[in-house]
Amino acid sequence: MSTHRACVRGETCQVPTQSTCTDAVMTERISRRGAMTGALAVVLAVAPDVFLLNDGVAAAKPDDQPVSETIRWGLLVDVTKCAEGCSSCVDACREEHGWAGFGRPATDPQWIRKVSLKERGSGHTVSLPVMCQHCEYPPCVDVCPTGASFRRSDGIVLVDRHICIGCRYCMMACPYNARSFVHEALKDQYPHMPRGKGCVESCTLCAHRIDRDQPLACVKRCTDIGHQALVFGDLNDPSSEIAQRLAAYSSVRIRQDLKTNPGIYYQGL
Repeated sequence: MSTHRACVRGETCQVPTQSTCTDAVMTERISRRGAMTGALAVVLAVAPDVFLLNDGVAAAKPDDQPVSETIRWGLLVDVTKCAEGCSSCVDACREEHGWAGFGRPATDPQWIRKVSLKERGSGHTVSLPVMCQHCEYPPCVDVCPTGASFRRSDGIVLVDRHICIGCRYCMMACPYNARSFVHEALKDQYPHMPRGKGCVESCTLCAHRIDRDQPLACVKRCTDIGHQALVFGDLNDPSSEIAQRLAAYSSVRIRQDLKTNPGIYYQGL
């Protein structure tokens, strides 16, 4: 296994070829609900260097309030409760953010994907979701030449599509194969999640929902169907469910040897 790009067992990593962005213009679908009140949707700054379109849903925080530096958001996956063949978390993410495939598995967007691990000795197989690991020391941020890849002070790793040039250095640097490149011109986009041809994208930990004090789309869907395999919360808060679960039971993180300090934990492996 390469120390530069790591594959989860049972899955083939696709290493993107290097090219330049040919069209970074993003077409954005503006909600018409604002016009009903005589006002167009306005640009809302939800975090430093990130600008989204206000689709009429009130924000939980003032647009000039920075995210907390005392919080570190994280996600715990209980593999014992993650059903093989279930793709509810993937479906919820796709519906929430508007990404879809074009029938090309090697290059289609995969903000979150389900993989299977098989134990060599017993043959026991488990299924688990893999997404951006929201590292404390993200390699994608280190190699980005424009600063488009960045880490919020609350631990969420994002891409600023306004300054992403599509070089894909971050995709090659990511040891989790977690980022995707938009190859197609896009039309039907969501106001809270602008996307564009020639840009890189990945799991955002539903930053737009967190900033409105709403649950992550994948966590909500997994809970609603009764699996409860995903736990989200503040890793720095000892009273949070995720912190208590991590303190009580052993957990692992993917490629801990790389010392990126991921924010995604797995129990039951």
